[in-house]
Amino acid sequence: METKTIFFIGKPGSGKGDQARLLAEKTSWPTISSGQLFREIAEEDTPAGHKTKSEMEAGLLAPHWFAQYLFLKTLFSLSGDKSIIFDGFCRKVPEAELVIDALKWIGRPFSLIHLVVSDEEIKHRIELRKDVEGRADDNAVDERLREYRTYTEPAIEKVRESGNLIEINGEGTREEIAENIRKALNLQ
Repeated sequence: METKTIFFIGKPGSGKGDQARLLAEKTSWPTISSGQLFREIAEEDTPAGHKTKSEMEAGLLAPHWFAQYLFLKTLFSLSGDKSIIFDGFCRKVPEAELVIDALKWIGRPFSLIHLVVSDEEIKHRIELRKDVEGRADDNAVDERLREYRTYTEPAIEKVRESGNLIEINGEGTREEIAENIRKALNLQ
C-alpha cells in the first residue's frame, strides 16, 4: 500500500477527531492531534502552558509557529514508509504553506480532508457535546467560528490551490462519512 499522509480539517465540532480516529482504527495508522498536544501543554505549569490554556479557553487558535513546530517535529521523525494522520494541523495560511513546502521538500504526498459542515449543525453538535460531556464549548463557539473563517478558510484555499484538498460532506452518519473518506483515499 502506498504511504499516506492525511490531514483532517474543518470547523470546530465538525468531527475531525472522530473521523481521524475511525480512519486510524481501519488502517492502524498513528494519529497526531494538535488539539491533544495543545491540551497536554496547557496542563503544564510553565509560561507556555498558562498562555496555551488561557487562549484555548477563549476559543483562540494557537500561534501558527507553535503548530508548525509540533508538525515539523513529528514529520521529521517519521520513517519514509510510515503512514500517518494529522488532526487539527494546517489551520492558518503559514501552517498550510509550511505543510505544502515541507512535504514537497521530502517528497511525501499528502491529502487534506476538509469536513464540510454548516454553522447550524456545528452549534447543534457542540450543544449536544456540552450536554453529554459537560463541556463548556458553547461559550466560545462563536469566537471559534470567527477564528475558522478568518484563519482556516484561507488556509484551506492554499491547500486547494496545491491540488491536495478532498472535500467530504460532514453531515451524514459517522459511518457514511468514514466510508466516503476511505473511498476518496482509495482505501476500500
